[in-house]
Amino acid sequence: MSTSTRTTPSTGAATTVAPRRKLGVIAVAFLIVAASAPLTVIAGGVTSTFAVTHIAGVPLSFLLLAAALAIFAIGYAAMSRFITNAGAFYSYVAQGIGRPAGVGASMLALVAYNMMQMGIYGMFGFQMSMLISEKTGLDVPWWIPVLVCIAIVGVMGVNRVDLSAKVLGVLVALEFLVVIVFDVVAFTVPTAGFSTAPLDPAMLFVPGVGAVFAFGIAAFMGFESAAIYGEESKDPRRTIPRATFLAVAVIGVFYSVSAWALSLAVGIDKIVDPAGITADEAGPPLFFGFVAEHMGTMWVDLMSVLFITSIFAALVSFHNAVARYLFSLGREGVLPAKLAAVRTTSGAPWAGSLAQTSVAALVIVAFAIGETGWNPDNGPYPVLTLFTWLTNSGALGLVLLMAVVSVAVIGYFRRDGRGVGVGSRLVAPIISALALAVVFVLILMNFDVLLGQAEPDFTTFLLPALVILPGIIGVIWGFRLRATKPNVYRQIGHGTDSGASLGSATAADDATAGRVG
Repeated sequence: MSTSTRTTPSTGAATTVAPRRKLGVIAVAFLIVAASAPLTVIAGGVTSTFAVTHIAGVPLSFLLLAAALAIFAIGYAAMSRFITNAGAFYSYVAQGIGRPAGVGASMLALVAYNMMQMGIYGMFGFQMSMLISEKTGLDVPWWIPVLVCIAIVGVMGVNRVDLSAKVLGVLVALEFLVVIVFDVVAFTVPTAGFSTAPLDPAMLFVPGVGAVFAFGIAAFMGFESAAIYGEESKDPRRTIPRATFLAVAVIGVFYSVSAWALSLAVGIDKIVDPAGITADEAGPPLFFGFVAEHMGTMWVDLMSVLFITSIFAALVSFHNAVARYLFSLGREGVLPAKLAAVRTTSGAPWAGSLAQTSVAALVIVAFAIGETGWNPDNGPYPVLTLFTWLTNSGALGLVLLMAVVSVAVIGYFRRDGRGVGVGSRLVAPIISALALAVVFVLILMNFDVLLGQAEPDFTTFLLPALVILPGIIGVIWGFRLRATKPNVYRQIGHGTDSGASLGSATAADDATAGRVG
């Protein structure tokens, strides 16, 4: 006898299959932390933050952001107990504010997550081409390893999600290990002596603090993705909140300590001096230069490889997030129903995964065609454009999205508290909405700093617009669906009556899944 039903997205023809829930708290936490990519954040993100902002209070910013995001997570976790949907934020906003706002949130999320992933691909291509050049002498264009990586990530995206969790778990554990070793060495032999100045608020709250928060919030991105795996978790009501709080705590403390260690490794005076860091030293070389001097070439080689695997882990995690948003939107009819197709053997959203893979490949090809090569003033093209532009833009979108979700929590519990305390359903969401709104405004005000611009130019305004406008268009599309497709409109953010879910398969995809892999 069957235990649940499954349907084709297009026809609703029912067959039967039991959903396979595989993920526990630790597995989901690894998927979350993998998106933040610990070694990438320390060697790439934190070093870039110091190099661009010249603000010594970066370590303190991580603690403050962790506190703000933990407050956000209180309301978010309370809502996750009652809504289990692969669309996560999309469904939260739809049920808490309204369906048109939910569609707008889904478009904002898709663009933001895609921007984060595309930006990280730029860093991956640069690091891989540099590693190949150093070890073999071959000059491989950055976009070739990126396209290979896209294919590998795509294959993982159509296989069992617990396989991704296991692979990412090993990579993340190794990242933590090598960064801890770096931290110990940096605290033991600080370049200019031991100092607690990076934890002093006066070292953080100076002009340009918005840029610090923008880089910092990007380091946390992925922590909010726990709810995306709700339909694949063993016990969503417990797994999602616990994994979220665990990830926020680990990320906040670990990044703060490691950023502090980095500031001591380089020297605080050098980091805050605009002339103290040359173009050749900015970014990852700050990290690897200290490793080479104090730990030896073996550690440089090891960390270089793990730096690349760290980027890879983040790419897999963001890919999974986008694929599940596409699945949810396809299942509910907001996007083409074919995107809701799920593999028979793995229960993974193969159609959404394939769509995301195709978009990634097209963007990389477009950047490769438009490549201008090496810019002596700004550094390598893929990092300058893909990584700097898109990751910061994606972070901006996700901050806005989380602020909207905080408001949605208040709306969801407004008429029925469902037994949730006033602190979780009202006080915490109000605080987090205000805090995230402030961070959003600070990022906008300092966006030219993020892009390394002496003066704002066209891109200063274009990139934020590329994030925000899809959300507005989504709201308009939601109202359009209400007028033209009332049956689809009723399902927005509420799942479907078909029973289609992740961890189960659709009848239409049985034959196709074999061809996909």
